[in-house]
This record gives sequence, C-alpha cells and structure tokens, in this order.
Amino acid sequence: MKILPTSSKSIRLACGVAALFVYTCAMAEPEALLVIKNHRFEPAELKVPAGQRVRLTVHNQDTTPEEFESHKLNREKVVPPGAKVAIFIGPLKPGTYEFWGEYNEATAKGVVVAE
Repeated sequence: MKILPTSSKSIRLACGVAALFVYTCAMAEPEALLVIKNHRFEPAELKVPAGQRVRLTVHNQDTTPEEFESHKLNREKVVPPGAKVAIFIGPLKPGTYEFWGEYNEATAKGVVVAE
C-alpha cells in the first residue's frame, strides 16, 4: 500500500468542509407533525418555536383528501388520503396562527402557537 503525501492545506480544507457539514446539520429547522384523522387536525394546538423556520409534516390518515389552509401563515396545500406532505412555515413572530381544512371546515381546524 502506497501512502501519498498530504499537505496541511488539504487537511485544513477537508476539516473546514467537515465542520461546515456538521454545522449545517445542527442548524436544520425544527420539525412538527400534524395528523388529519376523522376530519380533525391532531393536535388542534401545535406549538412551534418563534423566530425559526419550521418543517410541518401533515399526515392525512383519512380516506378522503383534506386541505391545510391558513391566511395568516400564507399557506394552502391539499393533502391526499393516506399521504404526508411537508409545509415550511416561519420564521414566525410570537402569536397564534389559525388554520383549517377547507373540505371539513366544521371539524378540521386548529392553531399554530409560536412562542
């Protein structure tokens, strides 16, 4: 086996790239899960950190489509039956942000609370 000489510049570059990768992974946005079941959102009150972008995964466990809609969050997304979709929200100021399901407005509703 032949060992090739390595310059300190190459080692520093490799360490810098590795450090950037670790930093990027550590800075990944927080995640939250919202489930649609029996034409309701669970949990009906979803707490997220204020000031950060959040990946919201919406999992529709019903046999019919539902729509995640929110004017305050400026989001509207149809979630097919049995599917999971990712919706990115924020960064949000502290407060309450209403959302609902357009296909079942009487039961499918909730709030995101940024704190």
